[in-house]
Amino acid sequence: MHSTFSRTMGPGREVHAMSTLSVERCVACRNDSPRVTAAEVAELRPQIPDWQLLERDGIARLERIFHFPTFASALAFTNRVGALAEEEGHHPALLTEWGRVTVSWWTHKIRGLHRNDFIMAAKTDALLAQSG
Repeated sequence: MHSTFSRTMGPGREVHAMSTLSVERCVACRNDSPRVTAAEVAELRPQIPDWQLLERDGIARLERIFHFPTFASALAFTNRVGALAEEEGHHPALLTEWGRVTVSWWTHKIRGLHRNDFIMAAKTDALLAQSG
């Protein structure tokens, strides 16, 4: 899914670009990295419409349940998400069950959501599209 966005890059510098989260790369996160703001969430959520924004254990997360016809296909998807996580250096919580996989993204170091989580949610969606 491509979307056009504009971003102010400093005084008088607004950039218009065609972008999709799934082609972005995660950036290294530190303990003092900022969480996404409400405005950023509003900008990013339309790019991952099937993901729920929820709070668990006091931490905001993105979560989606993916459905599959068998345990084997659910496990194969889990392994693809795991490989992606290793490539990007950003790791989700994964729950694999018969016929479904629950994927939860959040940034452990900041105990909340970072742009990386939205990038990884979009990349996870792309994995599903590639397998279907």
